[in-house]
Amino acid sequence: MPLDSIATEIGGGDRLIDAGENPRWGVDSEYGRLTDVMLSVPRHLEMVPCNAVSIENHRNGITCSPELALEQHARLVGALGAEGVRCHFVPPAPDLPDLSFTRDTTLMTPWGLVGLRPAVGHRLPEVAHVRRAAEAWGVPMLGTIGEGRIEGGDVCLLRPGLIVIGCSGERTDRAGAEALARIFEERGWRAILTGFDPRFLHFDTQFTMLDRGRAVAAVEGLEADFLTELQALGIGIVPSRYDEVQKLGSNLFSLGGGRLFSPADNERVNAELEQLGYSVIRVEIDQFTRCGGGMHCLTMPLARLPG
Repeated sequence: MPLDSIATEIGGGDRLIDAGENPRWGVDSEYGRLTDVMLSVPRHLEMVPCNAVSIENHRNGITCSPELALEQHARLVGALGAEGVRCHFVPPAPDLPDLSFTRDTTLMTPWGLVGLRPAVGHRLPEVAHVRRAAEAWGVPMLGTIGEGRIEGGDVCLLRPGLIVIGCSGERTDRAGAEALARIFEERGWRAILTGFDPRFLHFDTQFTMLDRGRAVAAVEGLEADFLTELQALGIGIVPSRYDEVQKLGSNLFSLGGGRLFSPADNERVNAELEQLGYSVIRVEIDQFTRCGGGMHCLTMPLARLPG
């Protein structure tokens, strides 16, 4: 199928798929039942050499295919729709090649959408572009981070009332993390700031929540103090190996109710999760993981019911 036909079929502009009732905007965890999600069709996807994965792939002559990326994204959209999730599409733009990784430039909070402050220059214009689209859908705005650097892949709404912000010093620095933390702390939340090795790009490439009591993580990349916090909170860990992290095997996405989206080639982790009783929905996204982004990166929740 031609590129434009695929994009039109799955929502190439700003239209809403399966709108139904007006959404209840707001997100207070990574695992409450997902009702609405922000996506962007990868019509202009390029492998920009701006992270360890894409730089290494460029060096080795590995590329991504726009045609296959569109097909894979269409299957992701179809799988979300089959699970009853409303999909909202930010219009593609030719000068925004990473726009399909909607997690990074804005963050939905319980009180409205926050514009973040990406560290990579070519992604800065995405903030205003995404905010304009979200405003047109009626999403409430909460402001924009104006200091430091902060990207959504480093943010985890661990539980209602508790946010974790990963600080590698590269994509998210202390100033940006503290600026976002203040928004939550002023509203009664506790914020945990934790460091990690910048080779992992974002915190969510090595740690994502599956439900209230369990996460998948590459523990060797996490700080000891953070692991102690998790233990105190009663959060168990499904371990992921470094080679799996390189293929975004820890970058999973919870729909709530024990349902998880995971890369189709994440075989060992997927099998372990199913043994634990999760419903694992496998989606092929290797054209995106080649660029350094995974399932969590491609999906930015706009509304979740309390989990």
